[in-house]
Amino acid sequence: MSRTALEAQPDSEPPPEDDHAFFGQPRGLLTLSGLEVWERFSFLGMQAILVLYFADTVAHGGMGMSSGTAASVSAAYGTLVYLVSVAGGWLADRILGPYRAVLWGGILIACGHYAMAVPTPTMTWVGLGLISAGTGLLKPNVATMVGKLYRTDDERRDAGFALYYMAINIGAFAGPLITGWLGDHKGWHWGFSAAAVGMTFGLIQYVAGRRHLAGRRNTAEFALAPDAMRRAVLLIVVGILVAAVLATGLALAGRLTMGRFVDLLTVISVIAPVVYFAVMFMSPRVSPEERGRLRPYIVLFLASTVFNFILFQAYSTMMLLAASNAETTILGFDFPAGWYASALGAFEVGLAPVVAALWVRMGRGQPHASDKIAIGVVLGGLSFLLMVLPTSGHTGDAYRMSAWWIVGSYFLLGLGDILLETSGMSATTKLAPAAFSSQTMSLWFLSLALANGIQAQTVKLYDDVSKPAYFGVNGAIAVAAGLAVMAAAPWLRRTMHPVH
Repeated sequence: MSRTALEAQPDSEPPPEDDHAFFGQPRGLLTLSGLEVWERFSFLGMQAILVLYFADTVAHGGMGMSSGTAASVSAAYGTLVYLVSVAGGWLADRILGPYRAVLWGGILIACGHYAMAVPTPTMTWVGLGLISAGTGLLKPNVATMVGKLYRTDDERRDAGFALYYMAINIGAFAGPLITGWLGDHKGWHWGFSAAAVGMTFGLIQYVAGRRHLAGRRNTAEFALAPDAMRRAVLLIVVGILVAAVLATGLALAGRLTMGRFVDLLTVISVIAPVVYFAVMFMSPRVSPEERGRLRPYIVLFLASTVFNFILFQAYSTMMLLAASNAETTILGFDFPAGWYASALGAFEVGLAPVVAALWVRMGRGQPHASDKIAIGVVLGGLSFLLMVLPTSGHTGDAYRMSAWWIVGSYFLLGLGDILLETSGMSATTKLAPAAFSSQTMSLWFLSLALANGIQAQTVKLYDDVSKPAYFGVNGAIAVAAGLAVMAAAPWLRRTMHPVH
Protein backbone atom coordinates (compact mmCIF):
# COMPACT_ATOMS: atom_id res chain seq x y z
CA MET A 1 0.00 0.00 0.00
CA SER A 2 1.36 3.45 -0.88
CA ARG A 3 2.36 6.03 1.70
CA THR A 4 -0.41 8.34 0.43
CA ALA A 5 -3.03 5.66 0.95
CA LEU A 6 -1.75 4.97 4.44
CA GLU A 7 -1.96 8.63 5.32
CA ALA A 8 -5.46 9.04 3.88
CA GLN A 9 -6.94 5.95 5.49
CA PRO A 10 -7.26 7.29 9.07
CA ASP A 11 -9.17 10.30 7.77
CA SER A 12 -11.81 8.21 6.04
CA GLU A 13 -12.37 5.44 8.60
CA PRO A 14 -14.35 5.74 11.86
CA PRO A 15 -12.31 6.50 14.98
CA PRO A 16 -11.43 3.69 17.38
CA GLU A 17 -14.37 2.21 19.29
CA ASP A 18 -12.73 3.20 22.58
CA ASP A 19 -13.20 6.90 21.74
CA HIS A 20 -15.78 7.91 24.37
CA ALA A 21 -14.62 11.49 24.99
CA PHE A 22 -18.01 13.22 24.46
CA PHE A 23 -20.62 11.73 26.82
CA GLY A 24 -19.51 8.25 25.78
CA GLN A 25 -19.44 9.23 22.08
CA PRO A 26 -16.55 10.01 19.68
CA ARG A 27 -15.06 13.45 20.26
CA GLY A 28 -15.74 14.36 16.62
CA LEU A 29 -19.43 14.42 17.56
CA LEU A 30 -18.70 17.49 19.70
CA THR A 31 -17.21 19.36 16.73
CA LEU A 32 -20.10 18.54 14.40
CA SER A 33 -22.71 19.20 17.06
CA GLY A 34 -21.08 22.54 17.82
CA LEU A 35 -21.29 23.50 14.16
CA GLU A 36 -24.96 22.56 14.03
CA VAL A 37 -25.71 24.50 17.23
CA TRP A 38 -24.68 27.70 15.47
CA GLU A 39 -26.11 26.72 12.08
CA ARG A 40 -29.50 26.04 13.67
CA PHE A 41 -29.14 29.23 15.76
CA SER A 42 -28.81 31.20 12.55
CA PHE A 43 -31.20 29.23 10.32
CA LEU A 44 -34.09 28.73 12.75
CA GLY A 45 -33.49 32.07 14.44
CA MET A 46 -34.06 33.67 11.06
CA GLN A 47 -36.90 31.26 10.20
CA ALA A 48 -38.76 32.17 13.40
CA ILE A 49 -39.15 35.78 12.29
CA LEU A 50 -39.10 35.34 8.50
CA VAL A 51 -42.84 34.72 8.06
CA LEU A 52 -43.60 37.57 10.49
CA TYR A 53 -41.27 39.84 8.51
CA PHE A 54 -43.01 38.87 5.25
CA ALA A 55 -46.47 39.48 6.78
CA ASP A 56 -45.61 42.76 8.54
CA THR A 57 -46.57 46.07 6.94
CA VAL A 58 -44.07 47.95 4.80
CA ALA A 59 -44.42 50.94 7.13
CA HIS A 60 -43.26 48.75 10.02
CA GLY A 61 -40.26 47.39 8.08
CA GLY A 62 -41.93 44.25 6.68
CA MET A 63 -42.80 43.07 3.16
CA GLY A 64 -46.57 43.67 3.35
CA MET A 65 -47.69 40.16 2.28
CA SER A 66 -50.97 38.51 3.28
CA SER A 67 -50.71 35.73 5.87
CA GLY A 68 -51.27 32.95 3.32
CA THR A 69 -48.77 34.39 0.85
CA ALA A 70 -46.19 34.95 3.59
CA ALA A 71 -46.50 31.34 4.72
CA SER A 72 -46.34 30.08 1.12
CA VAL A 73 -43.20 32.08 0.27
CA SER A 74 -41.58 30.98 3.53
CA ALA A 75 -42.34 27.34 2.66
CA ALA A 76 -41.00 27.84 -0.87
CA TYR A 77 -37.73 29.10 0.61
CA GLY A 78 -37.57 25.90 2.67
CA THR A 79 -38.24 23.88 -0.48
CA LEU A 80 -35.34 25.55 -2.26
CA VAL A 81 -33.01 24.95 0.70
CA TYR A 82 -33.56 21.22 0.68
CA LEU A 83 -33.69 20.85 -3.11
CA VAL A 84 -30.19 22.28 -3.29
CA SER A 85 -29.06 19.61 -0.82
CA VAL A 86 -29.06 17.13 -3.72
CA ALA A 87 -26.37 19.15 -5.46
CA GLY A 88 -24.57 19.47 -2.13
CA GLY A 89 -24.40 15.71 -1.69
CA TRP A 90 -23.18 15.17 -5.25
CA LEU A 91 -20.51 17.88 -4.93
CA ALA A 92 -19.23 16.28 -1.72
CA ASP A 93 -19.12 12.78 -3.22
CA ARG A 94 -17.57 13.76 -6.55
CA ILE A 95 -15.63 17.05 -6.20
CA LEU A 96 -15.22 18.69 -2.80
CA GLY A 97 -15.28 15.96 -0.16
CA PRO A 98 -17.57 16.31 2.86
CA TYR A 99 -15.26 18.50 4.96
CA ARG A 100 -14.82 21.19 2.31
CA ALA A 101 -18.48 20.99 1.28
CA VAL A 102 -19.53 21.75 4.85
CA LEU A 103 -16.93 24.52 5.17
CA TRP A 104 -17.98 26.30 1.97
CA GLY A 105 -21.63 25.79 2.83
CA GLY A 106 -21.13 27.52 6.16
CA ILE A 107 -19.36 30.44 4.48
CA LEU A 108 -22.27 30.92 2.03
CA ILE A 109 -24.79 30.76 4.89
CA ALA A 110 -22.92 33.42 6.85
CA CYS A 111 -22.70 35.67 3.78
CA GLY A 112 -26.45 35.21 3.21
CA HIS A 113 -27.34 36.27 6.73
CA TYR A 114 -25.06 39.31 6.48
CA ALA A 115 -26.84 40.22 3.23
CA MET A 116 -30.24 39.95 4.93
CA ALA A 117 -29.03 42.34 7.60
CA VAL A 118 -29.10 45.07 4.93
CA PRO A 119 -32.62 46.61 5.10
CA THR A 120 -33.63 46.41 1.43
CA PRO A 121 -35.93 43.87 -0.30
CA THR A 122 -33.27 43.11 -2.92
CA MET A 123 -30.70 42.08 -0.31
CA THR A 124 -33.35 39.97 1.41
CA TRP A 125 -33.77 37.86 -1.73
CA VAL A 126 -30.01 37.76 -2.35
CA GLY A 127 -29.47 36.61 1.23
CA LEU A 128 -32.12 33.89 1.01
CA GLY A 129 -30.49 32.61 -2.19
CA LEU A 130 -27.05 32.40 -0.56
CA ILE A 131 -28.47 30.68 2.53
CA SER A 132 -30.29 28.17 0.33
CA ALA A 133 -27.08 27.30 -1.52
CA GLY A 134 -25.02 27.12 1.66
CA THR A 135 -27.50 25.00 3.58
CA GLY A 136 -27.71 22.61 0.63
CA LEU A 137 -23.97 22.09 0.89
CA LEU A 138 -23.81 21.85 4.67
CA LYS A 139 -26.85 19.90 5.87
CA PRO A 140 -26.59 16.55 4.03
CA ASN A 141 -22.84 16.36 4.43
CA VAL A 142 -22.54 17.19 8.11
CA ALA A 143 -25.11 14.47 8.87
CA THR A 144 -23.09 12.06 6.73
CA MET A 145 -19.94 13.00 8.67
CA VAL A 146 -21.75 12.12 11.91
CA GLY A 147 -22.50 8.69 10.46
CA LYS A 148 -18.80 8.25 9.57
CA LEU A 149 -17.91 8.51 13.27
CA TYR A 150 -19.44 5.05 13.87
CA ARG A 151 -19.06 1.59 12.48
CA THR A 152 -22.31 0.08 11.16
CA ASP A 153 -22.64 -2.32 14.12
CA ASP A 154 -21.82 0.29 16.79
CA GLU A 155 -24.77 0.30 19.22
CA ARG A 156 -23.92 3.90 20.22
CA ARG A 157 -25.02 5.08 16.78
CA ASP A 158 -28.70 5.93 17.51
CA ALA A 159 -27.77 7.43 20.89
CA GLY A 160 -25.07 9.49 19.16
CA PHE A 161 -27.56 10.86 16.65
CA ALA A 162 -29.93 11.66 19.52
CA LEU A 163 -27.19 13.63 21.31
CA TYR A 164 -26.31 15.33 18.03
CA TYR A 165 -29.95 16.29 17.60
CA MET A 166 -30.14 17.53 21.19
CA ALA A 167 -27.05 19.67 20.68
CA ILE A 168 -28.27 21.30 17.48
CA ASN A 169 -31.59 22.07 19.15
CA ILE A 170 -29.75 24.17 21.69
CA GLY A 171 -29.28 26.47 18.71
CA ALA A 172 -32.92 26.01 17.73
CA PHE A 173 -33.87 27.13 21.24
CA ALA A 174 -31.48 30.06 21.56
CA GLY A 175 -31.80 31.44 18.03
CA PRO A 176 -35.46 32.54 18.16
CA LEU A 177 -34.92 34.05 21.63
CA ILE A 178 -32.28 36.43 20.28
CA THR A 179 -33.71 37.11 16.82
CA GLY A 180 -37.29 37.30 18.12
CA TRP A 181 -36.41 39.94 20.71
CA LEU A 182 -34.31 41.95 18.26
CA GLY A 183 -36.99 41.72 15.56
CA ASP A 184 -39.69 42.86 17.96
CA HIS A 185 -37.74 45.63 19.69
CA LYS A 186 -35.10 46.80 17.20
CA GLY A 187 -36.29 45.75 13.76
CA TRP A 188 -36.33 42.60 11.62
CA HIS A 189 -32.91 43.19 10.08
CA TRP A 190 -31.31 43.37 13.52
CA GLY A 191 -32.58 39.83 14.04
CA PHE A 192 -31.03 38.75 10.75
CA SER A 193 -27.72 40.29 11.90
CA ALA A 194 -27.69 38.08 14.99
CA ALA A 195 -28.12 35.03 12.76
CA ALA A 196 -25.06 36.12 10.76
CA VAL A 197 -22.87 36.39 13.86
CA GLY A 198 -24.02 32.97 15.05
CA MET A 199 -23.03 31.23 11.81
CA THR A 200 -19.61 32.90 11.97
CA PHE A 201 -19.02 31.38 15.42
CA GLY A 202 -20.02 27.98 14.05
CA LEU A 203 -17.44 28.15 11.28
CA ILE A 204 -14.66 29.07 13.70
CA GLN A 205 -15.26 26.07 15.99
CA TYR A 206 -15.68 23.71 13.01
CA VAL A 207 -12.25 24.54 11.61
CA ALA A 208 -10.70 24.40 15.11
CA GLY A 209 -12.00 20.86 15.74
CA ARG A 210 -11.42 19.34 12.30
CA ARG A 211 -8.69 16.93 13.46
CA HIS A 212 -11.30 14.82 15.30
CA LEU A 213 -13.43 14.18 12.20
CA ALA A 214 -13.56 11.06 10.04
CA GLY A 215 -13.70 11.90 6.34
CA ARG A 216 -11.90 15.23 6.75
CA ARG A 217 -9.50 14.72 3.85
CA ASN A 218 -9.70 17.28 1.06
CA THR A 219 -10.42 14.82 -1.75
CA ALA A 220 -13.86 13.42 -2.50
CA GLU A 221 -14.39 9.74 -1.72
CA PHE A 222 -15.74 9.00 -5.21
CA ALA A 223 -13.95 11.82 -7.04
CA LEU A 224 -14.39 12.39 -10.74
CA ALA A 225 -11.42 11.99 -13.02
CA PRO A 226 -9.51 15.30 -13.49
CA ASP A 227 -10.88 15.99 -16.98
CA ALA A 228 -14.43 15.09 -15.96
CA MET A 229 -14.09 17.25 -12.88
CA ARG A 230 -13.02 20.28 -14.92
CA ARG A 231 -15.95 19.77 -17.28
CA ALA A 232 -18.35 19.40 -14.36
CA VAL A 233 -17.12 22.60 -12.69
CA LEU A 234 -17.41 24.50 -15.98
CA LEU A 235 -20.96 23.21 -16.56
CA ILE A 236 -21.98 24.13 -13.01
CA VAL A 237 -20.65 27.69 -13.31
CA VAL A 238 -22.20 28.21 -16.76
CA GLY A 239 -25.49 26.67 -15.64
CA ILE A 240 -25.73 28.96 -12.62
CA LEU A 241 -25.00 32.05 -14.73
CA VAL A 242 -27.53 31.07 -17.42
CA ALA A 243 -30.21 30.31 -14.82
CA ALA A 244 -29.58 33.65 -13.10
CA VAL A 245 -29.78 35.62 -16.35
CA LEU A 246 -32.89 33.74 -17.50
CA ALA A 247 -34.66 34.19 -14.16
CA THR A 248 -33.82 37.90 -14.07
CA GLY A 249 -35.07 38.42 -17.62
CA LEU A 250 -38.33 36.54 -16.99
CA ALA A 251 -38.88 38.45 -13.77
CA LEU A 252 -38.31 41.82 -15.44
CA ALA A 253 -40.70 40.80 -18.22
CA GLY A 254 -43.35 39.89 -15.67
CA ARG A 255 -43.39 36.22 -16.69
CA LEU A 256 -41.73 34.87 -13.53
CA THR A 257 -43.89 36.05 -10.64
CA MET A 258 -43.49 35.00 -7.03
CA GLY A 259 -46.56 32.79 -7.29
CA ARG A 260 -45.26 30.99 -10.37
CA PHE A 261 -41.86 30.53 -8.76
CA VAL A 262 -43.49 28.93 -5.71
CA ASP A 263 -45.50 26.61 -7.96
CA LEU A 264 -42.37 25.70 -9.95
CA LEU A 265 -40.52 24.73 -6.78
CA THR A 266 -43.42 22.53 -5.69
CA VAL A 267 -43.38 20.69 -9.04
CA ILE A 268 -39.61 20.19 -8.81
CA SER A 269 -39.92 18.93 -5.22
CA VAL A 270 -42.28 16.20 -6.46
CA ILE A 271 -40.27 15.20 -9.54
CA ALA A 272 -36.79 15.27 -7.95
CA PRO A 273 -37.18 12.38 -5.47
CA VAL A 274 -38.90 10.21 -8.08
CA VAL A 275 -35.99 10.72 -10.48
CA TYR A 276 -33.42 10.27 -7.74
CA PHE A 277 -34.86 6.96 -6.54
CA ALA A 278 -34.97 5.77 -10.16
CA VAL A 279 -31.30 6.68 -10.72
CA MET A 280 -30.18 4.78 -7.62
CA PHE A 281 -32.31 1.72 -8.39
CA MET A 282 -30.90 1.50 -11.93
CA SER A 283 -27.28 2.39 -11.14
CA PRO A 284 -24.79 -0.43 -11.88
CA ARG A 285 -22.79 0.72 -8.84
CA VAL A 286 -25.64 -0.31 -6.51
CA SER A 287 -25.56 -3.99 -5.57
CA PRO A 288 -28.72 -6.14 -5.43
CA GLU A 289 -28.47 -6.22 -1.64
CA GLU A 290 -28.24 -2.42 -1.44
CA ARG A 291 -31.13 -2.12 -3.90
CA GLY A 292 -33.25 -4.30 -1.63
CA ARG A 293 -32.62 -1.94 1.29
CA LEU A 294 -33.77 1.03 -0.77
CA ARG A 295 -37.34 -0.35 -1.01
CA PRO A 296 -38.19 0.06 2.69
CA TYR A 297 -36.41 3.39 2.58
CA ILE A 298 -39.21 4.68 0.33
CA VAL A 299 -41.64 4.12 3.23
CA LEU A 300 -39.35 6.06 5.58
CA PHE A 301 -39.07 8.81 2.97
CA LEU A 302 -42.85 9.21 2.76
CA ALA A 303 -43.20 9.12 6.55
CA SER A 304 -40.60 11.88 6.83
CA THR A 305 -42.50 13.93 4.24
CA VAL A 306 -45.77 13.71 6.17
CA PHE A 307 -44.20 14.54 9.52
CA ASN A 308 -42.12 17.45 8.24
CA PHE A 309 -45.16 18.88 6.47
CA ILE A 310 -46.50 19.38 10.01
CA LEU A 311 -43.17 20.30 11.61
CA PHE A 312 -42.28 23.11 9.21
CA GLN A 313 -45.59 24.80 9.88
CA ALA A 314 -44.29 25.48 13.37
CA TYR A 315 -42.46 28.32 11.62
CA SER A 316 -45.30 29.40 9.33
CA THR A 317 -49.00 28.86 10.11
CA MET A 318 -48.39 28.14 13.79
CA MET A 319 -46.26 31.27 14.07
CA LEU A 320 -48.96 33.34 12.35
CA LEU A 321 -51.61 31.83 14.64
CA ALA A 322 -49.48 32.59 17.69
CA ALA A 323 -48.91 36.19 16.59
CA SER A 324 -52.61 36.89 15.91
CA ASN A 325 -54.60 34.63 18.24
CA ALA A 326 -52.42 33.55 21.16
CA GLU A 327 -51.48 35.31 24.36
CA THR A 328 -47.86 36.40 24.57
CA THR A 329 -47.80 36.27 28.35
CA ILE A 330 -46.88 33.33 30.61
CA LEU A 331 -46.96 33.70 34.39
CA GLY A 332 -47.09 37.47 34.01
CA PHE A 333 -44.07 37.62 31.70
CA ASP A 334 -44.55 39.23 28.28
CA PHE A 335 -42.57 37.92 25.32
CA PRO A 336 -42.40 38.36 21.50
CA ALA A 337 -44.44 35.95 19.39
CA GLY A 338 -41.21 34.72 17.79
CA TRP A 339 -40.25 33.15 21.12
CA TYR A 340 -42.84 30.43 20.61
CA ALA A 341 -40.41 28.83 18.17
CA SER A 342 -37.95 28.48 21.05
CA ALA A 343 -40.40 26.23 22.86
CA LEU A 344 -39.91 23.60 20.17
CA GLY A 345 -36.13 23.75 20.57
CA ALA A 346 -36.41 23.72 24.37
CA PHE A 347 -38.48 20.55 24.37
CA GLU A 348 -36.08 18.84 22.00
CA VAL A 349 -33.08 19.87 24.13
CA GLY A 350 -34.77 18.51 27.25
CA LEU A 351 -36.20 15.33 25.74
CA ALA A 352 -33.32 14.25 23.49
CA PRO A 353 -30.99 13.08 26.31
CA VAL A 354 -33.88 11.21 27.92
CA VAL A 355 -34.60 9.43 24.64
CA ALA A 356 -30.89 8.74 24.06
CA ALA A 357 -30.48 7.29 27.57
CA LEU A 358 -33.58 5.15 27.07
CA TRP A 359 -32.21 3.66 23.84
CA VAL A 360 -28.85 2.94 25.47
CA ARG A 361 -30.52 1.25 28.46
CA MET A 362 -32.77 -0.84 26.23
CA GLY A 363 -29.88 -1.82 23.91
CA ARG A 364 -31.07 -4.34 21.34
CA GLY A 365 -34.48 -4.43 23.02
CA GLN A 366 -35.34 -0.91 21.82
CA PRO A 367 -38.14 -0.42 19.27
CA HIS A 368 -37.25 -0.91 15.62
CA ALA A 369 -36.35 2.28 13.73
CA SER A 370 -39.57 2.04 11.69
CA ASP A 371 -41.65 1.96 14.91
CA LYS A 372 -39.87 5.05 16.25
CA ILE A 373 -40.55 6.86 12.99
CA ALA A 374 -44.22 5.81 12.96
CA ILE A 375 -44.75 7.06 16.52
CA GLY A 376 -43.10 10.35 15.56
CA VAL A 377 -45.52 10.84 12.66
CA VAL A 378 -48.53 10.12 14.91
CA LEU A 379 -47.28 12.66 17.48
CA GLY A 380 -46.90 15.25 14.73
CA GLY A 381 -50.51 14.72 13.68
CA LEU A 382 -51.71 14.95 17.29
CA SER A 383 -49.92 18.29 17.68
CA PHE A 384 -52.19 19.72 14.96
CA LEU A 385 -55.33 17.96 16.19
CA LEU A 386 -54.74 19.58 19.58
CA MET A 387 -55.09 23.02 17.97
CA VAL A 388 -58.66 22.20 16.90
CA LEU A 389 -59.81 22.69 20.50
CA PRO A 390 -58.73 26.31 21.18
CA THR A 391 -59.60 27.50 17.65
CA SER A 392 -63.18 26.12 17.70
CA GLY A 393 -66.36 27.93 18.74
CA HIS A 394 -65.31 31.48 17.80
CA THR A 395 -67.37 33.75 15.55
CA GLY A 396 -64.40 35.86 14.43
CA ASP A 397 -60.63 36.10 14.58
CA ALA A 398 -60.45 38.50 17.50
CA TYR A 399 -60.09 35.82 20.19
CA ARG A 400 -56.95 35.03 22.18
CA MET A 401 -56.09 31.50 23.31
CA SER A 402 -53.86 30.63 26.24
CA ALA A 403 -50.17 30.36 25.44
CA TRP A 404 -50.19 26.84 26.87
CA TRP A 405 -52.08 25.51 23.83
CA ILE A 406 -49.20 26.47 21.54
CA VAL A 407 -46.67 25.17 24.06
CA GLY A 408 -48.51 21.84 24.33
CA SER A 409 -48.64 21.46 20.57
CA TYR A 410 -44.90 22.13 20.34
CA PHE A 411 -44.26 19.54 23.07
CA LEU A 412 -45.90 16.80 20.98
CA LEU A 413 -44.15 18.05 17.86
CA GLY A 414 -40.75 18.18 19.58
CA LEU A 415 -41.01 14.62 20.91
CA GLY A 416 -42.12 13.39 17.50
CA ASP A 417 -39.23 15.19 15.84
CA ILE A 418 -36.67 13.51 18.10
CA LEU A 419 -38.09 10.06 17.40
CA LEU A 420 -38.37 10.51 13.65
CA GLU A 421 -35.36 12.60 12.65
CA THR A 422 -32.73 10.82 14.77
CA SER A 423 -33.95 7.37 13.73
CA GLY A 424 -34.44 8.49 10.13
CA MET A 425 -30.99 10.02 9.73
CA SER A 426 -29.34 7.09 11.49
CA ALA A 427 -31.21 4.57 9.30
CA THR A 428 -30.29 6.55 6.19
CA THR A 429 -26.57 6.29 6.88
CA LYS A 430 -26.99 2.51 7.29
CA LEU A 431 -29.21 1.92 4.26
CA ALA A 432 -27.25 4.16 1.90
CA PRO A 433 -25.56 2.46 -1.07
CA ALA A 434 -21.80 2.94 -0.75
CA ALA A 435 -21.53 4.86 -4.03
CA PHE A 436 -24.28 7.30 -3.00
CA SER A 437 -23.43 7.86 0.68
CA SER A 438 -23.70 11.65 0.84
CA GLN A 439 -26.32 11.69 -1.90
CA THR A 440 -28.60 9.27 -0.04
CA MET A 441 -28.55 11.67 2.90
CA SER A 442 -29.49 14.29 0.34
CA LEU A 443 -32.44 12.07 -0.58
CA TRP A 444 -33.56 12.21 3.07
CA PHE A 445 -33.47 15.98 2.82
CA LEU A 446 -35.47 15.77 -0.40
CA SER A 447 -38.29 14.48 1.79
CA LEU A 448 -38.03 17.81 3.59
CA ALA A 449 -38.13 19.62 0.25
CA LEU A 450 -41.25 17.70 -0.72
CA ALA A 451 -42.84 18.48 2.65
CA ASN A 452 -42.14 22.17 2.12
CA GLY A 453 -43.32 22.02 -1.50
CA ILE A 454 -46.67 20.55 -0.45
CA GLN A 455 -46.87 23.03 2.40
CA ALA A 456 -46.24 25.93 -0.01
CA GLN A 457 -49.52 25.05 -1.73
CA THR A 458 -51.56 24.01 1.33
CA VAL A 459 -50.86 27.11 3.39
CA LYS A 460 -52.49 29.21 0.67
CA LEU A 461 -55.77 27.93 2.17
CA TYR A 462 -54.89 29.25 5.62
CA ASP A 463 -56.80 32.50 5.07
CA ASP A 464 -59.70 30.80 3.25
CA VAL A 465 -60.82 27.97 5.57
CA SER A 466 -61.62 27.86 9.26
CA LYS A 467 -58.71 27.23 11.61
CA PRO A 468 -60.32 24.07 13.14
CA ALA A 469 -60.78 22.61 9.64
CA TYR A 470 -57.23 23.50 8.58
CA PHE A 471 -55.50 22.00 11.60
CA GLY A 472 -57.95 19.13 11.98
CA VAL A 473 -57.71 17.77 8.43
CA ASN A 474 -53.92 18.08 8.23
CA GLY A 475 -53.49 16.50 11.66
CA ALA A 476 -55.81 13.58 10.86
CA ILE A 477 -53.91 12.80 7.65
CA ALA A 478 -50.62 12.68 9.56
CA VAL A 479 -52.04 10.35 12.24
CA ALA A 480 -53.39 8.02 9.54
CA ALA A 481 -49.98 7.96 7.82
CA GLY A 482 -48.23 7.05 11.08
CA LEU A 483 -50.65 4.19 11.69
CA ALA A 484 -50.01 2.93 8.14
CA VAL A 485 -46.26 2.76 8.85
CA MET A 486 -47.01 0.78 12.02
CA ALA A 487 -49.08 -1.66 9.97
CA ALA A 488 -46.12 -2.17 7.61
CA ALA A 489 -43.73 -2.86 10.53
CA PRO A 490 -43.31 -6.64 9.95
CA TRP A 491 -42.21 -6.12 6.33
CA LEU A 492 -39.95 -3.21 7.30
CA ARG A 493 -38.16 -5.29 9.95
CA ARG A 494 -37.46 -8.03 7.42
CA THR A 495 -36.13 -5.75 4.69
CA MET A 496 -34.20 -3.05 6.61
CA HIS A 497 -31.23 -5.17 7.75
CA PRO A 498 -28.77 -4.05 9.25
CA VAL A 499 -31.09 -1.41 10.73
CA HIS A 500 -32.73 -2.52 13.96
